[in-house]
This record gives sequence, structure tokens and C-alpha cells, in this order.
Amino acid sequence: MAIRLTTVRSTVAMRRWVPLAIVMLGTSAALTAVAQAKPPRPAAPVEATAPREAGEPIMAIVSIKSQKVTFYDADGWILRAPVSTGTTGRETPAGVFALIEKDKDHHSSLYDDAWMPNMQRITWNGVALHGGPLPGYAASHGCVRMPFGFAEKLFDKTHIGMRVIISPEDAEPVEFSHPSLFVPKPDVIAAAPAKAEALPREAAEAAKAADEAKKAAATATRETATLTASLKKLEGLKKRADAEAAYADKALAAAKTDQAKAKAEEFKEKAEAKATEAGTQLDTARNDSKAKLDALAAAKDAVKTTQAKKAETAKAALDARLAMEPVSVYVSRSTQKLYVRRNTHKPAPDGGGEVFDTTIELPITIRDPNKPIGTHIFTAMAKNDAGLRWSVVTIDHGDEAKDALDRITMPQEILDRIAPTAVPRSSIVISDEPLSSETNYRTEFVAVLSNQPQGGFITRKPTANVLVADDGSNDGWGFFFGRSPEPQPVNPRQRGGQQYYRQVQPQPYYQRQWQPGW
Repeated sequence: MAIRLTTVRSTVAMRRWVPLAIVMLGTSAALTAVAQAKPPRPAAPVEATAPREAGEPIMAIVSIKSQKVTFYDADGWILRAPVSTGTTGRETPAGVFALIEKDKDHHSSLYDDAWMPNMQRITWNGVALHGGPLPGYAASHGCVRMPFGFAEKLFDKTHIGMRVIISPEDAEPVEFSHPSLFVPKPDVIAAAPAKAEALPREAAEAAKAADEAKKAAATATRETATLTASLKKLEGLKKRADAEAAYADKALAAAKTDQAKAKAEEFKEKAEAKATEAGTQLDTARNDSKAKLDALAAAKDAVKTTQAKKAETAKAALDARLAMEPVSVYVSRSTQKLYVRRNTHKPAPDGGGEVFDTTIELPITIRDPNKPIGTHIFTAMAKNDAGLRWSVVTIDHGDEAKDALDRITMPQEILDRIAPTAVPRSSIVISDEPLSSETNYRTEFVAVLSNQPQGGFITRKPTANVLVADDGSNDGWGFFFGRSPEPQPVNPRQRGGQQYYRQVQPQPYYQRQWQPGW
């Protein structure tokens, strides 16, 4: 009986266990199915170095979505690291930038003297790449923080003018070819160094001749001014002498006695002699004055000729030097213009950064100008048998890259001036966006995507538009310091029937929280 009771209890226990086991097994299977259906969470970006010898960095791409930065040379990626971009309300602006200044030990002028080591600036209003703490999410005031060691290792590898692309999504350069991309001419490139060496000498000689002509004209002007005063004096003396002679004639005619006639004849003789002498002096002065006036006119003509020669040779010398530099072209659908930049490597006269040549700005034809074209960055990565090997990075979709280039009619003047000497690191940027107001003679191109948050950009004061006049003493550099393009308009275009609006007000100083970096 005891044995039977035990068996019954065991049976009851089994009956209770079986449904529970089935439920647990079913739950486990369901969780497994859900886990398999849900896409795996992307791995957090880690610092990495390509397993090969790296070349000179050509571009950096920051992904706001993945919170990572990747540097590329001619053959692919070379360095990769996690970053921390701008937090909500102070977002890092997405767009097209370039390095404009580097500072090994920078301290913020906006945020309580915060330390930003190995700072590499991309806008003058305070957006930069620099070392800083990385909490694993967006946390800066608009800058791109990189690991401290990574930023230090990177600092000496980059150069002023290196392209920095900040993308809302993940992006990378893709091999690309198109007949509109620049094709250099080997013979023109081979001749460029010799021209760059010879033309500055010619420009210096022309400048010297122009200075000498100006000095000669100044001397002739002073001498002519003296002559003019002398002529006026002699003309006055001649006029008075003629008046005296005329009066002597009347006095002689009015004389009634022999004594009066004798005095009148003597007076007349002296007056006529005086008038004759005054006339001779005046004629001599006039002849001398004419010769000097002719010399002055010739001196003024020489000034015009030599100044024109000076400008022409200075421009030719500059073009020869720039021909060996990478060229950047920006095409804006918004402004229907084409802009060209080349770094002169001349320090900016007002301090900070280097001067970029801004002399080329032309209207351009874009087919279907009201249709979005996207933002595409075409970069000459290296030389090849065809001339240059190109890549493209797209960070704002409109047209496909090929279709975007097909819509552009490149002016022949640009092709003739730029294409023959295009070298690696040259680029063509096509965008719906205008150039930002941050673009000036001390920057390459700055263009911000208006359909993305710009909090970290908007809260900063715009760069002051510092202009330097050409006083003729700057060896032809004055024309670099021209006007800046129009400011970046806010949300100038619609996307999918909507526009992105964001109004960010700067916090009062006492409300700001300290953070190491922006």
C-alpha cells in the first residue's frame, strides 16, 4: 500500500512538471525566435589602424549616426576611432569642411578655457576635431571629440586644407569615373615647376619697373607743378608789359610839344623792349613746359603700362604656383555658381590660418535647377594611366552621383585653367547648399546641410568678415582678401514635402555647464 501511494504521488508530480516544462520550453523557443528576428546591435566603434603602410591622409569622414571617424589615404582607410559629436541642441553640423588651423595645446575661448588638445579647426566660429573624453554617445558642444591618444597620433599626419566630411549617416569613398572629372595633361604638369620658378622673377622685375615708373611720374608731376606757377607769373609780366607799351603809344600820340614827344618816345622804347623780353621769356618757358608736360604724359602712360604688366606677371606667377596645388571646386545649386579654392600657403595677415585663393567665381548652368541634386564630394585620390583616379562620397541624397555630374555644364574657362594641372587631392563638390558664411579667404569650402540639426553651429557667433585692402605693396596678394559668399540660409529647400526647422537660443553664460571640449 505504501508502494502504491508513492507511485500515485510521483505520477501527480510528473503531471504537474510536464506542463511546466512544456511552458518553459515554449517560452525559451519564443525568446530565441525573437532574438533571431531582431537585428543585432551594431558593435561600438573601436580605434583601429589599417594593417599596411599608410600614406598621407586625403580626407576624414565623421559619421554622426555611428559616432566614428575614419581617415583615408589614396588606397583606402588608414585610421578609425570612436568619437563624441554634439549633443541635442548643440549638434555637430553635417556638411563639407576642411582643416583651416591646427593647435597642439588649444583652450576654448567659448567654454571656460576648456582644454582641447591636438585641436584641428574646421570653422572659425569654433567647430573642430580634438582630443577629449568619450562617454560612448554624443556629448560635445558641437565639436568632434576623438580619443586623446588618437588625436595626438593624428595631429602631425594631417595638413591644412585636408577635406573633412561630416555625414548624418555612414558614408565612405567609392571608386568613380566620369568624363566631366578633370583630366590633367602630363606635359603641362611637367612644365609647371619651371614656370613657377621663372615667372616670379619676371613678376619681380615688372614690379620694380612699375615702382620706378611711379617715382619718375611723381618727379615729373612736381616739376610740372613748378612750371605751371612760373608760366602764370610770366604771363602776368607779359600782360603788364604789353599794357605799358600800349599806353606809351597813346602817350606819344597825345604829346603836343617836342619835349613831351621825346619823353613819350623814350617811354615807348623802354616799354616795347620790356614787352619783347617778357614775350621771349614766356615763349622759352612755354617750350620748356611743353617738353616737361610731354614727359609727364609719357611717365603717366609708363605707370599704366608697368602697373598692368605688374598685375599680369603677378597673376601668371601666382597661377604657376597654384598649378602645383590641389584645386577644389564647389558647385551650388542654390546660388547657381561655381567657386574655386587653392591654398596659397601664405599666412593670413590678421593671424590664424592660411590664405586661400578666391579669385574664381562664375555663374554655372545646372539642368533642372529646381530639382534637388544632393551633396556629392568627388576627390582625386591618386594618379593613374588615365590621369587621375577618382572617388565619390555622398552625404545628402538627391540625384545619383553620375546624374548629378550630368546636370552640370562646366565652363570651358574653368576646364582650360584647372583641368590641365589637376593633381591628387583635387576635388569637385556638388551640392544643393550655398556656401556657409564661414567660407572666406582663410578657409577652403564650408557648406552645411540645412536639413540636419545645426545647434552647435548656430549657437556660435559667425566669423568676423575681415578684409584687407590691396594697397599695391603686397606683391599681388591683395586680391585674395575679397568679399565672402552670402551667409548660409536656414532650410532653403523642402524634402519630402517637409522642412526641418530648428531654432536654438544660446544659453546665458551662467547657465552653461562645464565640459572638457565643445
